[in-house]
Amino acid sequence: MTEEMEKSTVATASQTETVAPKKVKGKKGKRVVNAGQVHVQATFNNTIITVTDKNGGALTASSAGANGFRGSKKGTAYAAQIAAEKALEAAKREHGLSSVDVFVSGIGLGRDSAIRAVSSVGIRIDSITDVTPIAHGGVRPKGERKP
Repeated sequence: MTEEMEKSTVATASQTETVAPKKVKGKKGKRVVNAGQVHVQATFNNTIITVTDKNGGALTASSAGANGFRGSKKGTAYAAQIAAEKALEAAKREHGLSSVDVFVSGIGLGRDSAIRAVSSVGIRIDSITDVTPIAHGGVRPKGERKP
């Protein structure tokens, strides 16, 4: 009888050792980013606004199409203004954004209105840079020269 008692106590002791409490992972807090970048891609058909930190990690993004504009209305200056306001208000509210560098790419109608929307939201603009690629005719094609 004593052997049975020893076995039962050993079994209960080993059961309590193997059961460990599970760690519950909580939500990560939002990053606080005081200075960031605003990338404006303005095409004839749409305008895309991306707010990033200084390293280029995206914080928020918005586009004319995501704000309910369809068809040819997506390429308008008003649609770009609304898209920029939505993206920047979210970045200001969630991440505490206060100053930005603006990078504009493309030749659409939303270039200027998106930049104006940045200042109307109350975010300070440090610099504005045009990063539109310029075509130069490309490299020399392969093969012999034609006489």
